[in-house]
Amino acid sequence: MGYTALYRKFRPSTFDEVKGQDHIVKTLKNQIRADRLGHAYLFCGTRGTGKTSVAKIFAKAVNCEHPVDGNPCNACAMCRAIAAGSSMNVIEIDAASNNGVDNIREIREEVAYSPTAGRYKVYIIDEVHMLSTGAFNALLKTLEEPPSYVIFILATTEAQKIPITILSRCQRYDFHRIGQETILARLQELMETEQVEAEEKALRYIARKGDGSLRDSLSLLDQCIAFYLGETLTYDRVLEVLGAVDTDVFSQLLRRILRGELTESIRALEQLILQGRDLTQFVNDFTWYLRNLMLMKASDDMEDILDVSTENLAQLREEAAMVRSDTLMRYIRIFSELSNSIRYATNKRVQVEMALIKLCTPQAEKDEISLVERIRRLERMVEQGVAVPGARPGQGGVTDGVYGAGGANGMAGTYGTGGVSGTAGTYGAGNGHGQSNYADVTGDASFQDVGSISPAALPKAAPEDLKKVCEMWKTIVNGTSGMFRVVLSSAVPKYNSRDENDKRLYVVFADFLAERYLNNAERKAELEQLIAERVGKQVEVKFVISQDEGLQRGTLSKIDIDERVREQVHMDIDIVEDDDLQN
Repeated sequence: MGYTALYRKFRPSTFDEVKGQDHIVKTLKNQIRADRLGHAYLFCGTRGTGKTSVAKIFAKAVNCEHPVDGNPCNACAMCRAIAAGSSMNVIEIDAASNNGVDNIREIREEVAYSPTAGRYKVYIIDEVHMLSTGAFNALLKTLEEPPSYVIFILATTEAQKIPITILSRCQRYDFHRIGQETILARLQELMETEQVEAEEKALRYIARKGDGSLRDSLSLLDQCIAFYLGETLTYDRVLEVLGAVDTDVFSQLLRRILRGELTESIRALEQLILQGRDLTQFVNDFTWYLRNLMLMKASDDMEDILDVSTENLAQLREEAAMVRSDTLMRYIRIFSELSNSIRYATNKRVQVEMALIKLCTPQAEKDEISLVERIRRLERMVEQGVAVPGARPGQGGVTDGVYGAGGANGMAGTYGTGGVSGTAGTYGAGNGHGQSNYADVTGDASFQDVGSISPAALPKAAPEDLKKVCEMWKTIVNGTSGMFRVVLSSAVPKYNSRDENDKRLYVVFADFLAERYLNNAERKAELEQLIAERVGKQVEVKFVISQDEGLQRGTLSKIDIDERVREQVHMDIDIVEDDDLQN
């Protein structure tokens, strides 16, 4: 006789050999012992969890001549005939290929005849959800009131596709995914029986790849044994056969991504491709790795749920402390979207490379989490004194990088602050005896001022002054520095166009990042000072968050609207005046 696959060779022959379905096994054994058998059963569950195996064991047990504690003896003539597939009492039907009304009518005609041997006729209909609507309707009456000697066992992986009229006539049993430790113990037991040497780490990986299906795990194990026949099955060899990636590679890749090392990340992907690793499996495994990190950050009591080795657990703890939860959520979202699209992609490598670019460069996306990540990176660069790419360094004596301050005789760099006798650079603000130049990028120096003005000494602003502030908003923001400038750049200036007595300027921040400034009197005074120097009027500023905005609805400035629209449509825009549009 030829070779038999492991999942067929070691198919359970008694209820006691069924793994991971104790709740079902106990119920069925009790029914057999007490002779309280139902006439229709529905076995639901994912692939490889034992539905068909339990159905066959049940068919043997109800017909067994000498049952032992609810289990078939596997020695009598009926048990042997059912096991060999030659018994007329057990009829297996594949609903995927026999799903018509005529096939069900044949069953209705056959059930009229009692079994010639044994007690029950057992019909096992596999993948029953594939039956047509007409076939389900033809089955209804027979399923509801079958002869006393007939038992129906319906098996399916998609119970939601079965009509409720069928479900209500069956006893439903849900087969759970089998735990990784249960599958691992079974694999170790079979390796001893087969006299094959295998590392526990290798078997554990195969058990995890089975994803709760013992049959899938046995098929993967069979494949690995065949490739290294007569040799010890090691973890590295299993990865090679299955085209998988070691967790150490995921760890190194994650650390490169966190450091923003795009080139090194692409090179790591290149090495995986040269080694013949399957990219679809790589995406799924890396997503799972990120999921473990997320669970580790969520709670300290996740060891049992994660089900990883001690050394991997220590590594996860270390990396969990290196990354924030919202960043992990962003990574998982990107790779989850990739796992859905890569299956149908003609060039999978390009898809994975695009995902790595998104992870390493948050500026490639415009969602809220990506914006937060960009700001965090800028803050880290400022703290470390690293110049932001694209910023123009200062000239003259001693100069600092972005957000830096010029030296005694130096000129501050972009966003910098002039020194004692220095001149502020582009967007800079002079102090001491320096002269501020508030020219924008194009060199428009129409707003220049010397020294400082006290807002209290100026007349209060009128609506037209608030309109002017809205038009000058970007120039005003450029007079600030550091994190305050970053947050202000995404804020929107508004004023109450429906109430002439309300002469406040509302600075509406885009998100929660500006919460620290809402009640910050120093920053409020700084902004009011800058506005006073530009428009020569006293303007009271109020900071609000967009979702908490409590004023009557104002509008954006004409310039701001123009620029925002141009960014989207990339064409000339004419702004039409309207009575309800106040700048």
